[in-house]
Amino acid sequence: RGRIEISSEKGKGSLFTIRLPLTLAITDGMLVRVGKERYIIPTVHIHLSFRPNANSISTIAGKGEMVHLRGELMPIIRLHSLFEVKGGVENPTEGSLVIVADGRRRCAILVDELLGQQQAVAKTLGRGVGKIQGVSGGAILGDGRVGLILDTAELVALGRQLTNERDRHETPLRKVA
Repeated sequence: RGRIEISSEKGKGSLFTIRLPLTLAITDGMLVRVGKERYIIPTVHIHLSFRPNANSISTIAGKGEMVHLRGELMPIIRLHSLFEVKGGVENPTEGSLVIVADGRRRCAILVDELLGQQQAVAKTLGRGVGKIQGVSGGAILGDGRVGLILDTAELVALGRQLTNERDRHETPLRKVA
């Protein structure tokens, strides 16, 4: 959906102008693995990533699964549950938590593995796929596969929403050992 304009003047040369649509943007991201799927978390929203120990993970009545880090409790979002990915790490101490923020609110995203930083050309998913909660777009990765680019603001809001729903329903969750 871009355009290429070519203008030439005899004896002077040619000018090639390439116009890319605004839907194309380069995103610096952390490539992560969940099960066999790959996701890109924009690095601008990542505060830190770490492998938690069992003492920092707990289930708080009415709040759900939380991680305690530097005096702050944050909800944990399990990407394998959110996106129904089979084979994702169940025990947070066997994966990594990526702390993301939407300003002042933060949450922890559970991933199986951090694969490294990379730049990706972001593209919207289009009308055929529609809007997926927690996803802002997609990118073609170096191996030719598609990686979904996560919308961290939506994930933080979702983490807070899940915590509030647990407040209302008081669903018991298990404690990670």
